[in-house]
Amino acid sequence: MKKLINEPGDVVDEMLDGMVVAHPELRRLDGTNVLVRGDAPVDGKVAVVSGGGSGHEPTHAGYLGDGMLDGAAAGEVFTSPTADQLNDMIQAVDAGEGVLCVVKNYEGDVMNFDTAAEMAGMEDVDVEQVVVNDDVAVEDSLYTSGRRGVAGTIFVHKCAGAKAAEGADLGEVKAVAEKVIDNVRTMGMALTSCVTPDKGEPTFDLGEDEIELGIGIHGEPGTERADIMSADEITEHLTENVLDDLEVGEGEEVVTMVNGMGGTPLSELYIVNRKLQSMLGDRGIETWDAWVGDYMTSLDMMGCSVSVLRVDDELKDLLGAPAHTPALTVAEE
Repeated sequence: MKKLINEPGDVVDEMLDGMVVAHPELRRLDGTNVLVRGDAPVDGKVAVVSGGGSGHEPTHAGYLGDGMLDGAAAGEVFTSPTADQLNDMIQAVDAGEGVLCVVKNYEGDVMNFDTAAEMAGMEDVDVEQVVVNDDVAVEDSLYTSGRRGVAGTIFVHKCAGAKAAEGADLGEVKAVAEKVIDNVRTMGMALTSCVTPDKGEPTFDLGEDEIELGIGIHGEPGTERADIMSADEITEHLTENVLDDLEVGEGEEVVTMVNGMGGTPLSELYIVNRKLQSMLGDRGIETWDAWVGDYMTSLDMMGCSVSVLRVDDELKDLLGAPAHTPALTVAEE
């Protein structure tokens, strides 16, 4: 399998070096795979951080900057960052107002963030943590107790980051993050497996006429294998599961995300979005904003996920607040 890499073991290190050169407003902590805002710690502001295995770009470092994250730790591909590196990140961004850790529900990430929070607490850093579990495809998985955290995490980054930028205290920032988690659901599918740099081969076999429904973001197979369907049929399957689980109904407002898994053209994601918006309209649900693009990927996997976030006035204000990051910019009105 062809890859644009040098040595498989150097992928994350070289990626981070290249990212810092491309975005000099970011800074890499010496001896780590941690990137932070160049101006971190930001005086008078709660810091918001996240992290996880690499292979999901632009997550997480792509969301570093004003209005979103203060720090992002990159583990090796599909591997959690170590607790030591997470602790280094927390301490580097703390300005004395405390740090909120946004963690996706994968056992390694949760365990290492827990340990890092304890380590930082011993240095008198006030740390709070939220765990994102938006994937409706599973109740438990090979990697989790409970649902997995997937693309809905980006909405948590956006809202918590905007709340912190307003000058809210740590408890208020955490409360907003939890509000998003309570109101967002996601389900994904794959047309192909992804290929990890170290193995150089697909993580699972999939026939030409088969698809996987209910995938995670670590190259794991889905919860159901099916014959290939049309884009509308796939969108119906994902969206019905998401909407039914969220129990969102007529007259409510939502923000949607059609997220590419890394190998799907934007044109196809727009086709999915077309059907998604039609289904919402049929149910009398109003879309306040629709995001379409690669927000949380699985290397070169072909496929997509659909996320729906129920919003109120507070969440709409936070989603629309200014943000300046490599992967997401919201201009000030």
